[in-house]
Amino acid sequence: MTAPPKKKQGGGRGDVAGVAARQLAADALIRIERDGAFANIVLSPMLTKSSLEQRDRGFVTELVYGTTRMRRSCDWLIDRFLPDPERVDLIARTWLRLGAFQLAFLGTPPHAAVSATVEAAPRKISGLCNAVLRKVATSLPVEWPTDALRLSQPEWIVNRLTEDLGADRAIAALESMNEAAVVTTRDDGYIQDEGSQLVAAAVDAQPGDRVLDVCAAPGGKATALVAEGAIVIAADMRPSRLTLLSSNRDRLDISPSDMQIVGADGTAPPFRPHSFDRVLLDAPCSGLGALRRRPDARWRIAQKDIDELVQLQRQLFTQAIALVRPGGELVYSVCTITAAETSELDAWALQTFPELKARPIEQSPWMPLGRGGLLLPQDAGTDGMYILRLGVPRTRKIGTND
Repeated sequence: MTAPPKKKQGGGRGDVAGVAARQLAADALIRIERDGAFANIVLSPMLTKSSLEQRDRGFVTELVYGTTRMRRSCDWLIDRFLPDPERVDLIARTWLRLGAFQLAFLGTPPHAAVSATVEAAPRKISGLCNAVLRKVATSLPVEWPTDALRLSQPEWIVNRLTEDLGADRAIAALESMNEAAVVTTRDDGYIQDEGSQLVAAAVDAQPGDRVLDVCAAPGGKATALVAEGAIVIAADMRPSRLTLLSSNRDRLDISPSDMQIVGADGTAPPFRPHSFDRVLLDAPCSGLGALRRRPDARWRIAQKDIDELVQLQRQLFTQAIALVRPGGELVYSVCTITAAETSELDAWALQTFPELKARPIEQSPWMPLGRGGLLLPQDAGTDGMYILRLGVPRTRKIGTND
């Protein structure tokens, strides 16, 4: 398994701005690992406060997201040349990872990657960085021992997706999600992955429909539904997420009468049964379809978490379906591609609620999976997504004894 093709980037900046960019990137990476913080939350305010030009801010973002994403691969590359890897502290390891990422994955010329990283690093570790990174440079390209190391993934993620999707599809999906996310902007200026836009479109909300978005923050799908003429109740639990919903509603100049924000727990919703034309349940999930946009997610999720998420998804589903009026529709979606959260959820729903009728999913770019549809990132160029549309019979209320 040889190294993947390197990107041709102008990452060999050795000038003052290049040094400052690398130092800012290293500071962000240290905070992410030391504090267990999310990459986007750490980096955004740091960039805002910096005096870097836009070009250099983009370079910092690529360094931080890329090094976070390829952390395991970078560790393997550098540990081969460390006499005692366990004794290397976080600061030194961060700078070594930063250099290894530029060498192996960013396409920075070796002399530039090594010299610029050594120049920017703290003086007390510059000798170590110089020695190790020069050895890494001369060792490339490498034969990777496993796909998980090459893809910088925990072994369990590769194994689980291989079991769920087959080896070829799983590896292609993980390779695709190691690329930087494409930024897509809606007509109203809201930045939203195209996969999420396709989910909102599949809800097929009609003008005047009363729609509940159960787990609505940050509000991308809810605001898209408003644009279709629906009257949306956007619900979420946490105050911080409600604040985010409110901010995005105000930024898009949406009236509170068109998009009402409600603090609500989806496992015990405060809404009257059978009171919505459509309910969107964009459920909490493992996020293994959105690894392009969430570079640190692979290091945060554990296999056991999926079992807990599946139970939560089923609880939310059971409560959500009781809120749909006869003749209405529930749309279940997740930004993951595991069988447990997609096709197996569908099988459970079919057994638990056999009266629900599957509604068609537009074929392209959706791939049929059970009664739902799957977006694979390597095929659609989006996040990996799953959607299931289920209609409630006009003669039956689900979730009651009526």
